[in-house]
This record gives sequence, structure tokens and C-alpha cells, in this order.
Amino acid sequence: MEENKETPGAQKPKGRERRHSCQQCDKSFSTSGTLNRHLHIHRGEKPYSCEECGTTFSRSAYLKSHQLIHTGEKPYSCEECGTTFSRSNSLKSHQRIHTGEKPYSCEECGKTFTTTGALKSHQLIHTGEKPYSCEECGTTFGRSGDLKRHHRIHTGEKPYWCEECGKTFTSSGALQSHHRIHTGEKPYWCEECGKTFTKSINLKKHLLVHTGEKP
Repeated sequence: MEENKETPGAQKPKGRERRHSCQQCDKSFSTSGTLNRHLHIHRGEKPYSCEECGTTFSRSAYLKSHQLIHTGEKPYSCEECGTTFSRSNSLKSHQRIHTGEKPYSCEECGKTFTTTGALKSHQLIHTGEKPYSCEECGTTFGRSGDLKRHHRIHTGEKPYWCEECGKTFTSSGALQSHHRIHTGEKPYWCEECGKTFTKSINLKKHLLVHTGEKP
């Protein structure tokens, strides 16, 4: 019997061949199972459900990442400041604070942002869209965070408290502003006369002295 001989110059395929192609986006995969999981995205299917809160996902990997929210596990740590995160993407976004990188740009005004979420939130300024509505009073907001802070007016919740005097606040910004009473910090200053203020709103009011405006 003759031995099977390889065709001269023929090369054995390296790794797995990607024979399973998606007709929706032309991506290709090495197995039919991987392709089927990918197709969940196009079909809008989310077969993986969180037992804790019922949130559904298109991939099991997304579900596993989400579940860290409930377990409190934060395996990803920032080497610069030690802050920990439950997801690698969150760590990557956080690290831009240290690097100063802002890869996402607004086409309307050119302002740049560290995350796509921050960019999308900013773009509502140009569109005037306010998709988040308060069920209590109907006030609408452009960002979910603003709605969350507003809702504390109705609930009376004040989760931020001052370690110096114990006073509580509805937002971290309000606490930060209050804390300057204890530190004496006045980061807002008037370019006209050099007077400094603890709050930006106080500076704005002061500027009326120089402009003569009487709103």
C-alpha cells in the first residue's frame, strides 16, 4: 500500500478554523455553539437570569459579572489608589481618572469623556431629552443619577453624613460643600476682586455686584 503523502507546500491549519459565520454582522466563530450564543444579541434574547433580582442577560459571562454586585466581591483592584471593582470594565474606566484619558468625544461641542455612559448623559443637554421621570411629582431628568438624588426629597433619605458634626445630606456634593465649613476651604474665587467662597452659587451671586445685573 502506498503511504499518504502531503501535497508539497501544503500547511496544516493553525488553531481552529472559523467556519461558522454570522449573517447579521459577518463575524465568524470556531464552533456552532459559540455562534448560537452570539446570535442572542441580534435576536434580543436574554436566556440567562439572575436569581437574586431577575435581571436577564444574553451571555452567561455577563450574568457572572453581574452577580458580583450581590455577593459584594470586588476582585479587580486599581494599582494607583487601591479602589476595588466587581468588573474589569469598571476598573478600566476608573483608571482613566489617573491617566487623564478621555476617549469619547461629543460631536456637537467636542467635549470629551472617560466613559460612554458619561458621553450619553452629556448628549442629552443638546437634545433636551429628559427620559427619567419622578413617579411622585412628575419632574423629569436627563440622568438617572439626578432622578435618584431628587427622589430623596420625597423619601427623606440622607445617606451622606458629616463626620465632624453628624449633619446628614441627600447628596455627596452637598456633603462636600458643607465640609468646607470645617476645613475653611474656599475654592471658588472672583477674578474681579479676588474674594473667595465655599460654594459656587455664592460666587455667582457675588458676581452680580460687578456686573450690576439685578435678576
